[in-house]
Amino acid sequence: MSRSRFLPNLLTLAIAASLTVTANAIAAPAAAPAHATAAAAAFTAANPFYAPSKLQFMAPEFDKIKVSDYTPALLAGMAQQRKEIDAIANNKAPPTFQNTIVAMERSGQLLTRVSKVFFNLSQSDSNDAIEKIEEDMAPKLSQHQDAITLNPKLFARIKAVYDQRAKLKLDPESERLVEKYYDQFVHNGALLNDADKATLKAMNERLATLFTLFGKNVLASTKDGAVVVDDKADLAGMSDADIAAAAAAAKGRGLDGKYLLTLQNTTVQPVLTSLKNRALREKIYRASIMRSDVAGPNDNRAIIAEMAQIRAQRAKLLGYPDFASYTLEDQMAKTPQAAIDLMTRVAAPAVAKAHAEAVRIQQQIDADAKADGKPTFKLEPWDWQYYAEQVRKAEYDLDEAQIKPYFELNTVLQDGVFFAAHQMYGLTFKERKDIPVYNPDVRVFEVFDPQGKSIALFYFDYFARDSKHGGAWMDSFVDQSRLLGQHAVVFNVCNFTKPAPGQPALISFDDVTTMFHEFGHGLHGLLSNVEYPYFSGTATPRDFVEFPSQFNENWAMEPSVFAHYAKNYKTGAPMPAELVAKIKKSGTFNQGYETLEYVEAALLDMVWHQLPADAPRQDVDAFETAALKKYNVDVPEVPPRYRSDYFQHIWGNGYAAGYYAYLWTAVLAQDAFAWFNAHGGMTRANGQHFEDTVLSRGGTKDAHQLWLDFDGAEPNVQPYLEKKGLTAEPAKQ
Repeated sequence: MSRSRFLPNLLTLAIAASLTVTANAIAAPAAAPAHATAAAAAFTAANPFYAPSKLQFMAPEFDKIKVSDYTPALLAGMAQQRKEIDAIANNKAPPTFQNTIVAMERSGQLLTRVSKVFFNLSQSDSNDAIEKIEEDMAPKLSQHQDAITLNPKLFARIKAVYDQRAKLKLDPESERLVEKYYDQFVHNGALLNDADKATLKAMNERLATLFTLFGKNVLASTKDGAVVVDDKADLAGMSDADIAAAAAAAKGRGLDGKYLLTLQNTTVQPVLTSLKNRALREKIYRASIMRSDVAGPNDNRAIIAEMAQIRAQRAKLLGYPDFASYTLEDQMAKTPQAAIDLMTRVAAPAVAKAHAEAVRIQQQIDADAKADGKPTFKLEPWDWQYYAEQVRKAEYDLDEAQIKPYFELNTVLQDGVFFAAHQMYGLTFKERKDIPVYNPDVRVFEVFDPQGKSIALFYFDYFARDSKHGGAWMDSFVDQSRLLGQHAVVFNVCNFTKPAPGQPALISFDDVTTMFHEFGHGLHGLLSNVEYPYFSGTATPRDFVEFPSQFNENWAMEPSVFAHYAKNYKTGAPMPAELVAKIKKSGTFNQGYETLEYVEAALLDMVWHQLPADAPRQDVDAFETAALKKYNVDVPEVPPRYRSDYFQHIWGNGYAAGYYAYLWTAVLAQDAFAWFNAHGGMTRANGQHFEDTVLSRGGTKDAHQLWLDFDGAEPNVQPYLEKKGLTAEPAKQ
């Protein structure tokens, strides 16, 4: 899974603490706030954000940036953009495409520059000072966006250009830009009366604060939920490398001689696959699933209930029956029901397969108990991963410990991820040690096109740490734009376990898949070739943006690619053919569980955001239970991938009523892979076609049209169902 910011520069900044944001536009005060004006006066050339970076492609000057630089730069950026927008709105000349729309695209460059750095660090390398700035800035940025999106003079000029667009004879990208600005302003309340604008303003300022508090609580509760183990014997089943990493994590918190099992963002924790100690498995599971769900300073339940209610009321104010309808209007799905129809179509076979998997796992539990001379027990959620792994070993003879030595992180990156990109798109990568980074774990690569021309920079931040939010995502420090003369500077962030000093970074095949996934997002950013920053890279609907990333996952198992990177880290020997065959054979193993845990979370998201405006604030735990029962996906042994209390995607990262997008785009991804297989597979010609029709186009066309430009036919769900082992029907050839 990933998170990508994909709205245009002007409209991303109000709630930019998230990595994918829905623009929350509200009413405009008449003059710049005092705090912004004062900051502009105090902002000097000594601040590293004062002018564009002198590094290649304007990469951030992390060697110069201090935490104390952010607040004055953010405030000065708001003041500067306010002046720019006021000049556009108050221009005496008749509104034109150039003096209104293009002028807006050029506005806010200082604010964009500092925001892209600050809000990445607030997610990937945070601390108390950054959290405090984020909390302080959220309502100010919301107010700033209010002043832009609901400025009546500005909207009047946009509308004037929109009304005459047919006469302007604009190129298709420029005409779409006019339409998108108009639609975005209307969608965010530009046609409301003054009283309703004031109401909307209050709603969005409150949401901005709640977003920040939610994320802060998740980060703190995830850190606090880490389980301390005193006795190494309790870690039986874990690899020596993972035990060493747990010891290092404990030492990092001053717990010398102990072991710290840190939590990742999802409900189910990776360590549950290998731990033999059932009591410890349960302890870890309960620590994970109860994050921000107990009374105390990190309790998110009241925040969630209030956010859901405000979103519902906000949607009604804007003329929609619920927040999901408001959100999906400009998505590929268009309506909540279309998304629900897809989810329920997949849910039914997923539930059936999960039940069958549970029966087989219970058999394994019974057999193991009998062999050990111990009483058996009923399968519980904290048992599933461990005994599923035993079933995997029994039925597929596949042991994660056998696999990891062939997946050393750097080899996977250079000989797998980069190699596939070269085969498909002709790209090459050169590591740059001279470009400063924000954390010692971060690596930077320069990217070259097939002609050897330098086109982008790519940062990789792979290891988990207490200062980093959970999950994996892509974003950018600089967006490609011909108008602004900008090349892409993008990054991937993951949460892989950091090895102990001197040890290799050996990862699971799931981690390998995550690397290919996030790199697919990166390709979407670095191969962007658009005029306007509004459309750059991943600036597409949520239910399209995950398509390139999920499609890129397929190359992890492409035989020529796999053979190039899956090598023993000690000997360099390729993975034995029989082990490769086992990985392929196990591709549909446990897919009932994995599909169901995702669909549960996606349906939970949709039910939250179909609440009507007059609904009372919900009891979060009771609501969650009822939502799962509503769609018959309440399988006790299979918890949702995220419970509401730490569901960062929908409460802080812009996927509200949009988590279904991963399934929607998975259908596109597998249908696209079927297209490649039908047209010769991994060839430069096919890669160029995908780049020309999808990766380079960003949001310059409607997402459905982008798909048709690539595939030439409507999406087909069968390749997805077949890959997951959820149907016996043949895939499209």
